[in-house]
Amino acid sequence: MNLEDETGHVNVVFSVGAWERWKTVAMSSSALVIRGALQRGQGTIALAAEHVEVLMISEVPTSRDWR
Repeated sequence: MNLEDETGHVNVVFSVGAWERWKTVAMSSSALVIRGALQRGQGTIALAAEHVEVLMISEVPTSRDWR
């Protein structure tokens, strides 16, 4: 899985067991809270996922137009 925001992106890596446990949550929501350990190597950063939950958003933000 790949997460991206305005500052860049990070790869999220699931072990087989973690994916089996959290795949329903990960695939069913567009906003997630993912907890785990950061791993750095070969110029990249990855997050080894240990816990996944839905981020509850009460209001849908509007698009910003910077022009």
